[in-house]
Amino acid sequence: MGISTADDEGWLRHAIRLAQRAQDQGEVPVGAIVVKDGRCIAEGWNTPIARHDPTAHAEIIALRQAGLAMQNYRLADATLYVTLEPCVMCMGAISHARIKRLVFGAFDPKRGAVCHALSLTDAAFLNHRVEWQGGVLEASCAQQLKDFFRLRR
Repeated sequence: MGISTADDEGWLRHAIRLAQRAQDQGEVPVGAIVVKDGRCIAEGWNTPIARHDPTAHAEIIALRQAGLAMQNYRLADATLYVTLEPCVMCMGAISHARIKRLVFGAFDPKRGAVCHALSLTDAAFLNHRVEWQGGVLEASCAQQLKDFFRLRR
């Protein structure tokens, strides 16, 4: 049984709500969830300012929670949903966690490490390949970021 587009959109809507939590806290609005066997096992949103932690990206927070929930740092057969194309740090963590599938909303042409600034999903030096799909609910995810930065300027 495969994952449907409706499933991906539903999970990404959950991540968008988490991104709003980040925005409400003055953080860049990015949200992420980890789904395994059809249920959300972890969630996160950007908190580097509040935590005084440059690694506190939504993806990292969600991966840490998922590792604890699974009692394993390998998250095989899990899907990570995130509202923005992951950066190089997050793609490294995603690969090391052995995430099976990555679904993201907005593309990040300047810093995205899936298919823009870098293409780490295809990097020969990594021994794990992550299936990925970008652009799911892209307009909503991109608008949330645009609105945030417009208000900050």
